[in-house]
This record gives sequence, C-alpha cells and structure tokens, in this order.
Amino acid sequence: MKKLYCYLLFFSTLILSGQHQEDKIYNAVDVFVANPSAKALENLTNLEIDFWKNPKLKTKDGLLAIVVLNCNKAYYENQFGQTDKAIASYEKAWQIYQKNKLGDYDIIEFCLKPLGNLYTVLGDYDNAENTIKQYFFIVNTSKKYANALKQKFAAILNLSNVYQSSGKISLAIELLENTLKTEQLSNVQKGILLNNLGNSYLLNSRENLMRPEIYEKAKNAFELAIQYLKSEKDQSESLSNCYRNLATLSRKREKFDVANSYLIKAEKLLLETNFQPRKMAKLYYDKALLLFDEQKYDESEKQIKGIFKILIPNYSSVNILPNQNQLYAETVLVDALDLEAEILQLKKPKSALKAFELSFYIEDLLMNSLVYENSKIIAQLRARNRTEKCISIYEILYNKERKITYLETAFQLSERTKSGILQRYRLNIKNASLDEQQLFLELQNVNNAILKEQQKGDSADISEINAYIKWQNKLMLELKKTQSQNKDYVPEKCDLKALFLKLKNDKAVMVYYFMGFENQYYFTLQNKLISLNRLNTTHVSIPKIVQFVDFFNSADAITNDIPGYNKCGKEVFDILKLPNNSLCKNLVIVPDGILNSLPFEALITQESSTTNFAKMHYLLNDFRIAYNNSATIYLNSKPISNSQKTLLGVFPVFEKTAFELNYSKKELESIRSNFKGKYLENSEATFSNFKNNANQYSILHLSTHASSGDVETPASIKFYDQETLYSELYNLNINPDLVVLSACETGIGKLYKAEGAMSVARGFQFAGAQNLLFSLWKVNDYTTSVFMADFYKNIKKEIPYFQANTNAKIAFLQDKSIPNAKKSPYYWSSFVYYGSISSEENSTNYIFYIISLLTVIGLFLVFNHYRKWKIFTKFSKKRNTKK
Repeated sequence: MKKLYCYLLFFSTLILSGQHQEDKIYNAVDVFVANPSAKALENLTNLEIDFWKNPKLKTKDGLLAIVVLNCNKAYYENQFGQTDKAIASYEKAWQIYQKNKLGDYDIIEFCLKPLGNLYTVLGDYDNAENTIKQYFFIVNTSKKYANALKQKFAAILNLSNVYQSSGKISLAIELLENTLKTEQLSNVQKGILLNNLGNSYLLNSRENLMRPEIYEKAKNAFELAIQYLKSEKDQSESLSNCYRNLATLSRKREKFDVANSYLIKAEKLLLETNFQPRKMAKLYYDKALLLFDEQKYDESEKQIKGIFKILIPNYSSVNILPNQNQLYAETVLVDALDLEAEILQLKKPKSALKAFELSFYIEDLLMNSLVYENSKIIAQLRARNRTEKCISIYEILYNKERKITYLETAFQLSERTKSGILQRYRLNIKNASLDEQQLFLELQNVNNAILKEQQKGDSADISEINAYIKWQNKLMLELKKTQSQNKDYVPEKCDLKALFLKLKNDKAVMVYYFMGFENQYYFTLQNKLISLNRLNTTHVSIPKIVQFVDFFNSADAITNDIPGYNKCGKEVFDILKLPNNSLCKNLVIVPDGILNSLPFEALITQESSTTNFAKMHYLLNDFRIAYNNSATIYLNSKPISNSQKTLLGVFPVFEKTAFELNYSKKELESIRSNFKGKYLENSEATFSNFKNNANQYSILHLSTHASSGDVETPASIKFYDQETLYSELYNLNINPDLVVLSACETGIGKLYKAEGAMSVARGFQFAGAQNLLFSLWKVNDYTTSVFMADFYKNIKKEIPYFQANTNAKIAFLQDKSIPNAKKSPYYWSSFVYYGSISSEENSTNYIFYIISLLTVIGLFLVFNHYRKWKIFTKFSKKRNTKK
C-alpha cells in the first residue's frame, strides 16, 4: 500500500502544470528517498532526461535540483552495489555545481566526500587525492562554510586513507602525527585519527612487524584510540574498525586466539550500527584470512561464501565460485576470490586458476575505470602478485603433465603486466580520435603544471595548484565520457608463433625475467621452444644482484675492489642462468625489477685474477645484447631504417656555468662530421626548439644533464632554458628511428616491478620512440664522448644499433690510448640499447633486385635466342653440305 502511494505521489508531481521544474525534481527525490528501489532509480533518470530535453532556460534553482537529484541517486546506487554508476552520478553533480557556480548546498558532505571515498575503494587514488584536496581547499578558503572544522577533519582522515592505500605510508604518518599535535580535536576525532595512525605503522612495517618497538607503536595507537572512542556515545563503527586492526596486528604476530577475540568484538559492534553491506563483507574477509592462517580451510571457505552472499545478488553457493557475469568492479570481491584460490591451490590447482581468472576479470574492470598513470601502475602491481601465484601453479602442472600449453599460458600472464601501462597508452593514442588525443594532451600538460608547482615546496602557490586541480578534474571527466563510448580495453595475448619467427629471423634468443615477491622466474625462448625456470632463492639472489648493481654507484667502487667485482659478477651471471652463445650471438633480454638497473654486458662469465679490465671475461664478448620492456613491444618494435639518416642534436654545453660539459663539444663535432642534420648548440638548445624540430629527423641525440629524481622528485632532463620532467616528454608525438640520451641516469627513476623505471627514457617511449640508447648511472663526460664517437662510426657503416653499441664498447676496451682505470665497466657499460634488432628492407633495394632480375631474364632470353639461331644456321650449313 505504501509503495502504491509513493508511485501515485511521484506521478502526480509530474502532471501539476503550475509547478516549477525544480519543485518536480525535489518532490520526485523525496518520493525516491522514502522508498528507494531499482525501478525508482530509473524514474529519477528519466526525470533528469526530461529536464535536459526541456527547451526552457535552465535556472540556477533548476540546475541545483539536478545536483541534489544526482547526489541522492549516487548514494543509493552505491547502496545497491552499482559503484561505477554512483561515481558517474557524483561526478555529474560536481561538474554541474562547479560549471554553474552554484551555492546553498553542502556539496562537500553530500558529493565530494563520498566521491573521494568511492575513488579510494576502486583504487582510483589520483582522483581520490585530487577530490579531497579540492574540498580541503574550499574549507580553508571559504569563510561561509558552516561545517569547516568537521570537513577539515574529514579531509585529513580521507587523505591519510588514500596515502595508505597508494603506498605513500610516510606521507600518511606525517599528516596524522602533525594533525594530532597541532589541531584542536574532539575525543572522537583523536580516536579515529589514532586508529588510522596505528594502521599506517602496521602497513609501513610489514616486514619489521616482529620487531617489538614497531609492534608496540601500532598496538599503543589502537588501544589509545579505543580509550578515546569509548568515552563518547554512538561510536560503535569506529570502535569496530579499531578492533579489526588489532585483530590484523595479532594475526600477523601469529596470536590467533587474541585476533579472533578482537574480531568477535568488532562484529558485535558493527551489528549495532546501520552498516553498509560492504563493511560486513570486509569483516568476513578478515575472519576468512585468520582461519586460513590457522589452516582451517573449510571454515575459511564458509566466510568467503558469506562475502559472496553479501556482495553478489542471487549468488548460489552450490559451486563456491560465482559466475563471471555476476561480478563487478569491487576490490573486496577480488580479495575474496584470491583467498579462495589459495585454498583451492592446496588440493585443486586447476580450480584455483579459475578463481584467479575471475580476479583478473574484476581487475580489468577496475583498470578500465582509471585515467591516471599512477593509479594504473598500482592496480597492475595487485595483478602482478596474483600472476606470481599462477605461474607457480602452471610450473607444478607442467612438471606433472609436461603440457607445453601450461608454460605458454604462464608466459602470457607474465606478459600482461610487463610495461602494461606503456602498451595501453600507445594503443589508446593510436586508436584515439582527434578530440580524445587533444584531451590526453591537455590533461598531461595540467598534470605537469601541478607537479612543477609542487616541486617548489613551501613556496608553492596552493591557490594555483587548486586551480590546476579543478581544470584537471574537468578534463578528466571529459576524457572519461569520451572513453566510455569506446569498447573497454582487454590486453591482447602475445602472438607466440610470430614471436618465435621474429627471434629466428633475428637469430636471437630471448631471456625473459619475472621477479616476484617470493620467487624469481625466467623464461627462455628459442627455436620454437619455451622453458620456465626459477632463479636461486630470494634471500640469496636478490642481495647478490643488489651487491653487483652497487658497484656502479661510483667510479671508484670497482677499481677499489677488482677481485670483489670479478667474483660478484660471476656469481650474478650464474644466478641469472644466461644461455651460451653456441647457437646465436644475439641476445634479447626483458628485465624486471632490480634487473632494470643491471648492465648485463658487464657480467663476468669466467672468473680470473687479472686486474686488466680489457682482459676480463665479460658477457659483452659472448653476445650482442638488446633489451626490451616486454615481448610484445619487441615483437611490434619499429625495424631499423636503412634509409639515409638525418640527425637532430641537442648540445646545451652550459659554457661558463657549474653545469659545463667540456667534452660535449668534442662529441658534437664527431657526430656532425658523419651525419647531416640540425645541431642545437648552447642557447639554441631549448626545449621549445627541440619540440619544434624533433619529428623531422630520424635520429635524436641529446647530450646534456639528466637526473633520476627520488621518491618525491620525478626524473628530468636539462635543456638550456629549463629542467624538463620525464612526463613532459609524453606529448612530443615523435616517431624517430633512434633516440640517444647521452646524459646521466636517463634510464633510471622510481622503479616499479613490471612497469620499470619512471625515467627520462620512459618519457621518450611514451612519446613514440621505440629504439633508444640510454644510461643507467652517472656517466663520465670524456669517456662518453669517446664511446659516442665509435657508436656513430658504426651507424655510419649501417651496422644495426644494438651491434654498434657492442662494437663501441669492445673498441673502448681495446683502445690503447685509454688508461686501464678508465676501462672499468663503470665507464663503458652504462649505455644500454632498447629496441629492435632487425632492419627493414629498403624499398630501393627491392627495385634494384627487381631490375637486376629482369636484366638477367632479358639477357637469358637474348642469349637463348642467339644460341638457337647459331644452332639453326650451323645445322643448315651441314644439311646443305650433305646435299
């Protein structure tokens, strides 16, 4: 009866002729809130459609009513498990509110706070951070805001959640500790922030949690939080969160009974509240995880079924795994499926793979909702941990059944996370419309403007940053709207047949690394065969690899300990299980993790007692090496052009400054003597000049300074007039045959497993460069000029780039004018080549071959005709003689 009344009331509001548009909308919202349902949601959507179709002038009151409608709709869409729709509704409300400069509505409480929280839930951390910073700025700058203190607290709390979830733990701790020290807070606020602080300690010290001081720090924060919260009324949900965190802390310390007692308290408190289903599902997951650690697998599965029942409508527990068509973008479902897979792995490994497959499906849904690079990388890291477990299962299955498909599938899974963001970006740009490309360009420019302003530290203009964030948000929404019209991106499988054929044509073997959290794997691909093996155990291999990489931290590290280098280089060579060169001389390496910083050419294949660097046994002497970000990028890499090469050189030199590059001039003259082109010297070597000319030359050579940056500062490269961030290079839109980065640290930056380093080289790869030569550490000005001279002499002779790199290094070692100390691997092994090792057939060659063939055929026909004529005349003479 109540439903009937509500629907009658709803439709009556639409037929009242004298009513304003906004009154109809508000009445419809009241009816909806009184009895929310999927059908009522549809009615609200139709009402909004009618509003926009109505030709009447849209008043501010009417537009505000639409904002209210969308905020209410979003709230219930989230309640109904339609998270992606809820985000879209909140985004629309915020966009209308901003665009039309509306007021008289608590946009922070009813729109921005829940929107920021939903972004965090789905792993869209950049959008979450931007949204929270926007309403934090509004609160701090608006004198009219009634709930300023409340909203400021909410911003700090939610921002700390984003920092925790995105791995910026130190920032979360700093924010929370400063707030607790400096702000006037209520007991409830102190309790909530202390709970978050304890969680930050816990997350920041996973590997050190067994240390008593770390454990006590987290435990004290949680217990103090409980004291504050218990002193106030109606804090059941916050107290429940504290007990959940204490349970996690105890579980990690293997105090299972204590952890269970905390979870019982947490559940009891949560049941006292008007909780969201998702919060109960998260508590069930904590219980399932505890039972799993106690090896009570059947009981753990019961909790997982409980999660599926809560979050999946019409879930049937006959088969514990839900159907794929029931799944949606929800991180708790991903966690539950992953845990179920780990349980199944113990007895039913093939069923475990099905559970992991469902997790990958949800991860793809989550990935397709993301716009920003950083959030995509974090999502890819989650998928990578699952990939490691799948590879382990496929390895076991292969060893039992010897089916090569298991190895191929393991390889394909690994390939999904290898520079996946770079591959997606290239594909998106390639398939994007002109409007979409323009949005990509504008969004990247605004991102860079924010980064540059943030780099000013304490002198940064907060108002300017907020203005950029508002603009960024506008562009992001437009881009999401454009992309929603396109089919979701699904990672393509690497064509293994084509890959093997390319390796055969390139006369190469590929060694492909996957550095997991618990295990390190490597695939070897050669002669149509694929193999999978593990490296030595983690606690042995990783420290030894790090020790080898550390030899390149300074010029003296190797020369001060030549025997140590020789020994360590051989040990790492043995760890990495590199092939011998009996079948081919070309080696394609796809590195991963710390291996991105390792110069493979400088590994020692045979230990010796010599201190003569030229006589050491390097891998350089066995193979011509090319690196690649992934197998797919290698397969699709641009062939090396055989056409005449033209060069754009950038040589700022920085004369009479602290940055002067004395030998850069020598490098310039050496290259200019071999290649035609344009050479930007000194004050002409500006970023704008480079941008304006970069797409007109086949080789781009930059001889300058660069920096790998640090945790807070992005990698950058120095032009005469400015320091350019690596991300500023994304929009260059170039397609050169080769990019040479003759500068320090151009291949290193903040390192992510699978995706690689956030480096200057990466910036050029995003811009369209596929063949690159770049450095892994600080290079010497003099030795670089010598190496580059030899490198370009080889290119002048039309030797492939990867081979030119090898030849130049060997020539460097054999050069008698260079002293032994300067022949240390520190000086010659820094530059690595990423890209194709095959050359394209020049069209002029084809024409030459065709003309040559036709000439031969013509001569043959002429000669054959002449021969027949001679035989005929000779035969005629003989016949006449006989007569």
